[in-house]
Amino acid sequence: MTRVSEIMQTMEYGPSTEDASAAREWLARRGTFGHYINGSFTKPGDVFETRDPASGDVLARVTQGAEADIAAAVKAARKAQRGWAALSGTDRARYLYAIARHVQKRERFLSVLETLDNGKPIREARDIDVPLVARHFYHHAGWAELRDTQFPDHTPLGVCGQIIPWNFPLLMLAWKIAPALAAGNTVVLKPAEYTPLTALAFAEICQEVGLPAGVVNIVTGDGATGAALVASDVDKIAFTGSTEVGRGIATALAGTGRRLTLELGGKSPFIVMDDADLDAAVEGVVDSIWFNQGQVCCAGSRILVAESVAERFEALLSARMGRLRVGAPLDKSTDIGAIVDPVQKDRILSICRAATDAGAELVGGQAQDGCFVAPGYLRNIAPANPGMEQEIFGPIATLSTFRTADEAVELANNTRYGLAGSVWSESATVATDIAARIKAGVIWINCANMFDAAAPFGGYRESGYGREGGAAGMLDYLAEPVVKSAREAAPKAVVAVTDTVAAKGQGIDRTAKLYYGGAQKRPDGGAMYAVPGGLAPLGSRKDIRNAVEAATKAGKWAAAGGHARAQVLYYIAENLSARASEFATRTSRAEVDAAIARAFHYAAWADKFDGANVQAKPGHLVNVIPEPMGVIGIACPNAQPLAGFLSLVLPAIAMGNAVVAIPAQDDPLAVTDLYQVFDTSDLPGGLVNIVTGVRADLAVTLAAHDEVAGFWHAGPAEELAAVDRAAAGNLKPVWAVPARDWTGRQAQGTTFLHHATRSKTIWLPYGALPAGSGSAAY
Repeated sequence: MTRVSEIMQTMEYGPSTEDASAAREWLARRGTFGHYINGSFTKPGDVFETRDPASGDVLARVTQGAEADIAAAVKAARKAQRGWAALSGTDRARYLYAIARHVQKRERFLSVLETLDNGKPIREARDIDVPLVARHFYHHAGWAELRDTQFPDHTPLGVCGQIIPWNFPLLMLAWKIAPALAAGNTVVLKPAEYTPLTALAFAEICQEVGLPAGVVNIVTGDGATGAALVASDVDKIAFTGSTEVGRGIATALAGTGRRLTLELGGKSPFIVMDDADLDAAVEGVVDSIWFNQGQVCCAGSRILVAESVAERFEALLSARMGRLRVGAPLDKSTDIGAIVDPVQKDRILSICRAATDAGAELVGGQAQDGCFVAPGYLRNIAPANPGMEQEIFGPIATLSTFRTADEAVELANNTRYGLAGSVWSESATVATDIAARIKAGVIWINCANMFDAAAPFGGYRESGYGREGGAAGMLDYLAEPVVKSAREAAPKAVVAVTDTVAAKGQGIDRTAKLYYGGAQKRPDGGAMYAVPGGLAPLGSRKDIRNAVEAATKAGKWAAAGGHARAQVLYYIAENLSARASEFATRTSRAEVDAAIARAFHYAAWADKFDGANVQAKPGHLVNVIPEPMGVIGIACPNAQPLAGFLSLVLPAIAMGNAVVAIPAQDDPLAVTDLYQVFDTSDLPGGLVNIVTGVRADLAVTLAAHDEVAGFWHAGPAEELAAVDRAAAGNLKPVWAVPARDWTGRQAQGTTFLHHATRSKTIWLPYGALPAGSGSAAY
């Protein structure tokens, strides 16, 4: 037996194992689980086993969901949705409040159950996950109360299908169910195959609080069950998981008109500047990549260190890593628990082998008996190394160096992902400058892996789109205000002619051209097609590529500031007004007047579409900033060519985006003449690019382009399906713009601005954290 005097010498922790008897008794009492549908548990069907990853022991047997189970759950949710949405905000808030209270009452039980099923350390489940679960339901109880005043004219989507991962089983459930219910939707949720138990325990909480039958439905199963949910009659799919599966879901939903939000993979940078507090930064690494065994989509898995401090930083990091305890997840002294499943352990080790085979050196990261992997990092690693490119999703980081801040930003953005990033510097100027330049949805300054229900979370690029948390997360569970629909005739067939065939008319002969890079351009193929008033250039795939390239070079526009952008929009209105009679002969006076009004409207909004400092954890400023998407592709309506074009282009550029637009196929000449207005209004070259031609063909090419960050499509559903499939390739959001009278008031407003931006959440420590301000979750 170890003596106390010996312990005082070694300072070794003794065992401090959390009692799991209550959770095990609950599992034994429940036996085999059915699904939770329409307010009650079904009889078990074909079952699969869920195991404790730390020991391999079977915890429970859970029913494998089939298409019929999904159909029954969707039917129950559909039946319940009207009544749930008809409740007052206060009544919905009371249910969410009751759920939060019951989570708190059972937090020890839920923490132990989560640890048994997932393998994460009990300290993390107890101190972070479960308190945040309660926080989400409390927070969204407030949104249920405030929905109608804060989101006027918005309505629930209906039935939401939700698919969650295994790394934060109960927390991901709360992230999705709480806003959906607050908005007035009902849900069908599929938990991960590896970790369904806390979702089933949550179903019991729904029964305990008397939640109306069918409002929450939980169907367990594997990927086939998730695929059945995606294919079912739901109004939205919310998915958190791998980028590959997310791309498949986006493709499956193409053209259906159903809403989709995706929170996918990440390869987040962790930047340590030369003036950083290195001891604090090392603790940040612990919280970032070695939290939850590195099984975190936003983990700071790419450590980038200033070369001048790299040697000292690595020495501190290695020493700290050596003191981390790998062991039984239920032991309160454990830092690194079990990997969720042997399949995931094998994947982690295989990527490490590929990385070392390609020349990297692995420090630590040894495989251990059972489902355990020691923390580690890959050093001397090249940018193209598999360990640098692939999401390892385990307790293994990469470590590389940089010399300048510009190089750090370049390395940080050298990834197809864009979920999160962490910046460490004692200079507020340096830290905020780098934070602004990292292409990611969440940035932590001198902190890591901070979360709160009030702070939107979500990514850019192949990390997905949509947000969870805060007002932005609520908007993703609400339908936009209904617009009065207008009928639009299908475009006429295009017949190509050569540009030597002149249109009949008076005066000097003119040849309309494309417009990109701030200059008129002949179409790559030289072909034209007949339209009212003459010939229009017939753009091609090459012209789209040229226009996108021009748009990507107009990046300084976003940094010009709202006031400067407003001045240019006012100039556009001024110059268009001076030529109103001329443009009216091509379209109508009503369209010209509407176009001028749009320029004034979005000039007014350019410096007023603000972000917010949200009330999240004490001791932090949490700023939610609307950032431009980047390059937006726009397929404009075929009717009302001038008003339709500017009603879409102007809000996009007002928010700092560059645009590649395909104007009305049948009558584009009024738009091609806008180049003179743009050139005399100080509009930077490449900011607005115009390619005329066959909208259906050009739209697909534009939507598929990797440099296009978002796409707006004002056209028929048959075109939209092809656009959706093209956009799924690099996971860009597509806005299907409803047809309307483009000269009316419903052709402008903040809805356009929301689609022109995406929220970026920046966490910044602020002041001293008050004593007794709460757990890590608060």
